[in-house]
Amino acid sequence: MATLLNLSDSDSSVRNDQSWSNRASNRSLRVAENERKKNEAEDPFVLALKYFSEVEVGTPVIGNDELEKNLVQVEKVALNRGLSPEALSVMLEFAMSLRMGSSPCARVLKCLLPASVVPQEAVVRAVVWLSVGKIPISTQVLFIKWVLTVFDMIDAKDRLRAIYGFIFSFVTDENLCPFICHLLYLLTRKESVRVFRVRKLLELQSKLGRQPYLLHLLSLYKVFCPELVTLSIPSRMRSGFKNHISPWKSALMGVQKRNNLQVPSSISTAFAAKDKSTSRKRKLNHLELPAMSAVTNKEPQMDQTSRRKLVPLVQIQSFSQLLENMHRIELPSQMGSLLGSSLALQYLDCVQDESALLRLNFWLGYALHEEFLFCSDGGANQNAGEALQFLNRLLCAQHFLQEGFPSSDAFLYKFLNVWDGSLLCPQILNLLSNVPVIPSSQIKTLLFEPLMQLFFTSSLFFKCGLIECLNHMLLKWLTWHSVYALEDDLDISLNSHTSINITLSGFKDSVMDLVHFVGRLASVGLQLEGCHSLLLNFILDFYETVCDTFLKFGLPLMVMPPPGVFYTAFFATDPVSVDRLAYIMHRYKVNLTSAKSQEKVTKQAFHINRQTFRDFNHYLVFMVNGLWNSNMCYTETNLQLSEELLEKSGVPQYSTRFDLIHHPAFMSYAVDFHQKCWPGRKDMDLNSIKQSKPWSWYLEYLFTQGFDGLKDFIQNNIGRSA
Repeated sequence: MATLLNLSDSDSSVRNDQSWSNRASNRSLRVAENERKKNEAEDPFVLALKYFSEVEVGTPVIGNDELEKNLVQVEKVALNRGLSPEALSVMLEFAMSLRMGSSPCARVLKCLLPASVVPQEAVVRAVVWLSVGKIPISTQVLFIKWVLTVFDMIDAKDRLRAIYGFIFSFVTDENLCPFICHLLYLLTRKESVRVFRVRKLLELQSKLGRQPYLLHLLSLYKVFCPELVTLSIPSRMRSGFKNHISPWKSALMGVQKRNNLQVPSSISTAFAAKDKSTSRKRKLNHLELPAMSAVTNKEPQMDQTSRRKLVPLVQIQSFSQLLENMHRIELPSQMGSLLGSSLALQYLDCVQDESALLRLNFWLGYALHEEFLFCSDGGANQNAGEALQFLNRLLCAQHFLQEGFPSSDAFLYKFLNVWDGSLLCPQILNLLSNVPVIPSSQIKTLLFEPLMQLFFTSSLFFKCGLIECLNHMLLKWLTWHSVYALEDDLDISLNSHTSINITLSGFKDSVMDLVHFVGRLASVGLQLEGCHSLLLNFILDFYETVCDTFLKFGLPLMVMPPPGVFYTAFFATDPVSVDRLAYIMHRYKVNLTSAKSQEKVTKQAFHINRQTFRDFNHYLVFMVNGLWNSNMCYTETNLQLSEELLEKSGVPQYSTRFDLIHHPAFMSYAVDFHQKCWPGRKDMDLNSIKQSKPWSWYLEYLFTQGFDGLKDFIQNNIGRSA
């Protein structure tokens, strides 16, 4: 019994202790809450926000020290740590409602630097205030610029899209039109495209001319509803939307970094704020891929057109999930993040979403032009690591999709004119190799002229890299032809993102121009570099592609190498070059023979020039006479030297110096064969190899050394008798 009493007393004591502890904890919370409220009541920033939320209409501005004090306090906090969503709502409402007139509006708008996100409700209310008609046009322009600046930071876009028609009504104002078009471009969905809006934009174009901002918005409308927009959109347009964020950029980036937040892509890909001392220079800043994030931070929304639940792409973690939700994907707010995700690239490749590709091209073109193209003289060298990582990511995306982006092609055409050939050379050449077929009328200006200047003024290794790049470019062109060619005619879409088509004759002209261009580069380059074997190796790689254009790629076009390449390879001192030349000549013969026989069977003209056959026959006869008949100076070839000049050289039996025994490339093999065949001989007579049996043994010996090209050439062009 005593034990039970003791336990009861103990439980009562524990309960009393817990009750006292709870009361003490509640008292501490009340004290902390009272202290917080007291601090907030004394916080100058809270007092400033209270002032701007409660200030009455008509309060004077001039001589108002309280206004100045509170506005300075808000500016100080905004520049230091940014404004909270609640503070942004208060200040934006104050500025756009004109409670104290229009004079403080611009100053307030310039200090609206978000600390995290921008509340959509505040933006919608501010847009509605534009219809009041009392806000000066300069303030309206500044407000739209601010919306474009923080667009990626707005927490949702559904209500903004709900007032799409209201925003569109401002497009008729010439001062607002460029900025409204940009905002509409970002908000446009398929359901936003209407006939009356297309008609209004076309009316504006007839009034204002073919303005880039109108063309870009019309191009997006055409992607969604091509039947409504019959206007022909240029395939290559300069950036239609200028950078409108310079008043906030540097300060906003500083706030975002201090708060350890991701810098929005619309901020990070813009050019640096102009400084008085460097107003004419652009700096490379944050040329990086943004992190992938959902359009909103809320739960998945419903697609209003199909009533399906949208799944943000950032929530897709596997390919199986991607397949299950392929037609319910919600794209991220920052399109550049697609380049850093393999799942996003798989989505682009499978769905071929034109609007997504258009948005991605716009972002990519803006990043390359604003952050890379104009800073190649210094900025990129200071940020080489960042630029290198960006271009490598872009290359990975292009290799994954097996095609380039039109915006990167347009960037390259401009960049080649200012490139020094050394800045990020491997990446630029890899991007260049992905360029689609260029029409013959433009290829000289866009490609040949800048590359020719670079080739003749650069090092040997750059020359080799450029020839390799052009070889890969030709391979991709020919592959596109073999994949997309139709039976009757060729109608290639240069890539799946554009509507540029090219006919078979146009394609052949472009390929022929490219091959002739490389031939000119190769001939002069070999002279400049002293017939360097490394450069010759890359040139022969190119002609191994050219010699098989008919059989491998189905293109009825044959172009022979120029004399500067053929004779350099034939007279080369290394056996590999001569062997590769023999293989190339063998493949030329196979392709030409096949094309000729098919022409007779189908009675279809292949348009292979007669001069091509003449050049091939000259080269073939020259090689056979030089390597086999010991008669290098065959009079019917286009290489003729006078007898007097050859005699002055002092070379005995000069006509036999380039046969398979005495050729500088094979003489070491002839000596080795002679020693193995006649090990007891003290004197060496290489001419003894020309006897019937030793000659056959010598040929077999050469073939066992790996000279397969030489083997094919001899077996298909020469009888085995000496």
